[in-house]
Amino acid sequence: MGQYRRKPLRYMVYALLTLLVACGISTGTQPPDSSSAPVTLTVSAAASLNQVLPAIAKLWEQETGNRVMINLGSTGQLAQQIERGAPVDLFVAADTKSIEDLETKALVFSETKTLYGVGRITLWQREDSSFPIKDLQDLTRSEIERIAIANPDHAPYGIAAKQALQSIGIWDEIQPKLVLGENIRQTQQYAETGNVDVAIVALSLSLNRPGQWLLISEDLHQPIEQMLVVPKTAQHPEIAEQFALFINSPKSRPFMQKHGFILPEEDSLK
Repeated sequence: MGQYRRKPLRYMVYALLTLLVACGISTGTQPPDSSSAPVTLTVSAAASLNQVLPAIAKLWEQETGNRVMINLGSTGQLAQQIERGAPVDLFVAADTKSIEDLETKALVFSETKTLYGVGRITLWQREDSSFPIKDLQDLTRSEIERIAIANPDHAPYGIAAKQALQSIGIWDEIQPKLVLGENIRQTQQYAETGNVDVAIVALSLSLNRPGQWLLISEDLHQPIEQMLVVPKTAQHPEIAEQFALFINSPKSRPFMQKHGFILPEEDSLK
């Protein structure tokens, strides 16, 4: 692939970077050459981005003429695919640890590592649920027989769910009720189809869709800090960084806020 050197992206200059992108000023990543043939980026993204990333990608495609192919899944499993050499142009994870682990193995361009948002978790049920949940403690009720969470072995939102349940002291008690989803979207589908009574899912999947949900206190779990990076398996690393900048640009901010993500420089939900 040859040498690939970009100017570092640092959290402390996040606001400056997004302003430069909005004004069309060079940030060290040059805009696409109009004479160049469009490329198709392969983007591996956390399932919590199921609702928001396609909308951002569509806008970027319209502006640049390039294409984005999104592979949604569990962050841990997507990271394993990159470790095995999958040709991924951009990895949009639901945590920081998976990317830091790849960095330790020299599998990513460290200078492209950027925090793009912080997620939240909710208790989600169908609108016609016979046993509405009022708080996490209600999960111990006998009427609630099956509870879905994402697999905490490889899904960041599942880790947060486990931490929240441990924080209020009911993790061990509800073990027999748990149904584990491979990713957070599958977890919500279990509840949508009625296969479970309730699911702990991402706020980004709860908003702007049918269902009833309660926001779980962020004090009950570690922050779900979500990071992106360009892997060294990227076929189009420079174009991938342009898309990464776009995800963190003012044009994408309304999409992220609409779906409940706390942006890097914000302290709470808007």
